[in-house]
Order: sequence, then C-alpha cells, then structure tokens
Amino acid sequence: MTVKQLKELLEENTKDAGEEFKRIFHGRGGLFEGWKHLTIDSIDTILNVALFMQDEKEEELLAMLKEFVASSRFTTLVIQRRYLKGAPSEVLMGEVPKNLFALENGMKFKLNLLSNQNSLYFPDMKNGRAFVRENAKDKRVLNLFSYTCAFSVAAKMGGAQSVVNIDMSKGALSVGKANHHLNAIDSKGVSFLPHNILKSFSRIRKDAPYDLIIIDPPTLQRGSFEATKDYEKIIKRLHEMSMEGSMVLACLNAPELDSNFLIRLFGELASEFTFVKRLENVQEFASQEEERSLKNLLFIRSR
Repeated sequence: MTVKQLKELLEENTKDAGEEFKRIFHGRGGLFEGWKHLTIDSIDTILNVALFMQDEKEEELLAMLKEFVASSRFTTLVIQRRYLKGAPSEVLMGEVPKNLFALENGMKFKLNLLSNQNSLYFPDMKNGRAFVRENAKDKRVLNLFSYTCAFSVAAKMGGAQSVVNIDMSKGALSVGKANHHLNAIDSKGVSFLPHNILKSFSRIRKDAPYDLIIIDPPTLQRGSFEATKDYEKIIKRLHEMSMEGSMVLACLNAPELDSNFLIRLFGELASEFTFVKRLENVQEFASQEEERSLKNLLFIRSR
C-alpha cells in the first residue's frame, strides 16, 4: 500500500467519524503490507498516530497526514514514536485539551495522549466492556487487574450492585476513581483496592461470592504477573470467589498464547467452569491471525 492509497483509506474510514473514539487504521493486524508499524485513531477532532518502528516512508507519511488533517474535520495531529526511548509524543498540529477523554458507547474515559506510557485507555477492549455492561445488572462484580477501572464504569452503567476493583497501581486506581466521577457514577458500593492480587486472595474472598469476575492481566509485567506461570494461580482460586452460575470473563492479550491456553487451564484447574464462547473483537482491530490478537473468553460455573 502506498502513502497515497493510505490517504484514500483514511478518507473512507473517517466518513462516519465523530466524537467517539475510533481506530481508523490498524496496521498492527498485518492486513496492510508494509504498514504493520502504524496505527491511527480518531478522537473527536484529534488524529492520533503511533509509529512502532522507523522506516524510509516516515517523512512522506507525516507530510500526507498534515495535508489530510488540514483538509478534514480534524484540527489536531499527535504523533507518538514508540520506537524511540521513552516513546515520546509530539503535537504536530493544533492543541491537545487538558481534560481529554475517550468517548465509548456513551461512557467517558480519561485519556493522556502525551504520556510516554499507555494513554490510560485500551480501545480494543470495547466489546468486552459492552458485554460487562449488558450483563452486570444487580450483580456483584470482581474486577481483577482493574487498571483505570473502565470495566467498573461499564458494570455500574449496566446496573451492577457492587464492584471490587483491584490493582497494584495506586495511580491507576486514582484515575479509575476519576473515571467514575467523569461519568457521574455514585461510587457507593465501588471499592478501589491497591493490592497485589496474587498475594491478596484472603482479602478478595471477604466479598465473595461474586456473580461476575473479570480477569484482565497485563501480558507481561516482570515481578508482578507473567501469564504463562501466574494465570493458573488465579484460576485455581476461582472456586473460592464464585458460586454456581457465576460468570468469568478471562482476558488474554499475549500474541504467543492462543485461546486453548486458557481453555486448557480451566479444564485442568477449574473444571466446574464451562467454556461458553470467545467474544468477537472490535471490527476495526481485525487481524491476519486472530489467535494472536485480544482473546476475551467467557466461562460459566455449572456446579
């Protein structure tokens, strides 16, 4: 795909772009030859671009993006060079608002495009949050590895009775509280606990059983969580946190691990849970190899 063809695709993919966050180009999925290092998001009037490696087309690409923004509804262009130390972001056109948020299905989530880390929001989990919102009514929800508590916002918007959010990062939980405030959610019945989950099962059990358990760990966080050896520690304890009919949404975003990795662990360590389905991924995040992309697996306790 040439830079000119990419511009034509952006023009097509932004025809229905509005206030809501939308991935308008997902090179990471491997469907566009020569562009696996590029993603582009539409955030209201901001075009947010991430480059995961440097190549000879970068100068031509940036010139095209400036031209595209100048002739479109967009007013701001942000580039993050993930291939450089610290993954610095640069505003090439316009300005980024101080209190920026991503809008998703009517929910608002704080967004930091100028951070050299994550932006505080993971758009590929949109369908997972929609599932939780649709299935949370009157339920007691446990949100493990809650990060900025987007699942908690979705659960409360869906009428959850209570939500327990657990994450090691006090900073992430602080943003989580802000996300609830941003959506005018009464935090009564919502807990924000800064614990190491693998060392806190006794605390987690205090509010059990839960009707809906969300497990959304980092793929690899050395000293904290490694999917290949730590996921099973949580699965082994699910019987202590649940009851018959409880649902578990088990998430995995490790390209090298497929769905069968989790299905096998549940079969071996928590056979009382039945695998129901894998949630479909957001269409805009389509991948050449779906098993290398985000995996959201639903299990229900049958006994």
